[in-house]
Amino acid sequence: MLSTGLPQGAVPKLERPGPLRDRVYEALLELITTRALQPGQHLVESELAGHLGVSRQPVREALQRLNSEGWVDLRPAQGAFVHEPTDEEADQLLTVRTLLEAEAARLAAANAGSAGIAVLEDLCARGESAVAADDVDAAVALNARLHAKVMELAGNAVLAELAGQVDRRVRWYYTPIARQRGHQSWIEHRELIAAIADRDEQRATAIMRQHTEHTRTSYHARQRS
Repeated sequence: MLSTGLPQGAVPKLERPGPLRDRVYEALLELITTRALQPGQHLVESELAGHLGVSRQPVREALQRLNSEGWVDLRPAQGAFVHEPTDEEADQLLTVRTLLEAEAARLAAANAGSAGIAVLEDLCARGESAVAADDVDAAVALNARLHAKVMELAGNAVLAELAGQVDRRVRWYYTPIARQRGHQSWIEHRELIAAIADRDEQRATAIMRQHTEHTRTSYHARQRS
């Protein structure tokens, strides 16, 4: 295994055709988001190129873009490193997430139909199964899909666009606490779905605000637990 230290099977396949630099960017971003590449990890262009089966040029371009977006730190004479988020950065991002998702929950309660609620219930059941199986990767992915579905059911395109801008960072912060949040997170999801199904906008808002606040406090408490 190369010193970049990617787990077996972690490297996504690059699909063609399409701009290779964009494919490499998406692959590296996915590896960072899922923490296959850990915060603080040194990123060596030649090793990443070998993992992805490409030349160093698209990797270099992808790293530059990831640096501009705050996912990677380029250090003079040292190279590229996965960014290590500060607690302040996490707090700001998760606070914004609470505002966006609380409003999404309110609008979903006002607008969601039976088909949309059925999708939420299915995602919740699958998430509960993932937790029971201790499948953290699946639980994180299903958590993201459930929240995205609530946003979709809200029916506000501007809100969805704003949420999309923070979605991957939320997943990045959620991954290390997914096991800690465990079944309780999905109990809260069940309560949220019930409020949406009852068209109780006030209760859906309160549940989502409390739910996202639990994620924020759990993230800050992760190093003390």
